[in-house]
Amino acid sequence: MDAGRITRRRVITGAGAGLAAAVTAGYAGRDDVERWWWRVSGRERPRTDGALDHAGAEWVAASSANWRRASRPDDYSVDRIVIHVVQGSYGDALRVFRDPLHEAAAHYVVRKDGHIAQTVRELDVAFHSGNRPFNERSVGIEHEGYVDRPAGFTDAMYTASARLAADICARYGIPVDRTHIVAHSEVPGTDHTDPGPHWDWDRYLRLVREGAAS
Repeated sequence: MDAGRITRRRVITGAGAGLAAAVTAGYAGRDDVERWWWRVSGRERPRTDGALDHAGAEWVAASSANWRRASRPDDYSVDRIVIHVVQGSYGDALRVFRDPLHEAAAHYVVRKDGHIAQTVRELDVAFHSGNRPFNERSVGIEHEGYVDRPAGFTDAMYTASARLAADICARYGIPVDRTHIVAHSEVPGTDHTDPGPHWDWDRYLRLVREGAAS
């Protein structure tokens, strides 16, 4: 989320939109034919409302205004994970994700003690990065805490989030590296700063790799 406050994520416009389009052009072109075949044919992956994609998570549904129904990865390839920090508490994140006026939600929220809530199915496109093509290709993981308070990034949080990320990487064949596991601040066109300078990327990626190998 945005540094300093809980806020709606913005749809990028102008120069930012042009940059995002250039960065994602190859991805979009690769998926166009398959995506439209799935839409026109009326095909959709089987689903059970409220089913969990990550074992041990708690289902806390986001408002349907904060995500879009899809059938990923059949209609959109999934090849990124975006790391967020709430700028608030776990409860704050769940509250705003349930608010239809918030216009944003991530797929998951990780609490300081390692507890995980899933708020949007991975099948679906969550509005979490402020960049539509990135939303379509990614899974968003939100974390309780503040970008300027590193003590809030607990061992339990790192461990649980890394296990979740390893699970997502295994499901979609996502490489465990900084090209494919990115900060919200690195999404083209964003004005957000999370997870901030205190997020320990070396530690996090090591834990994700360990989780992927186990």
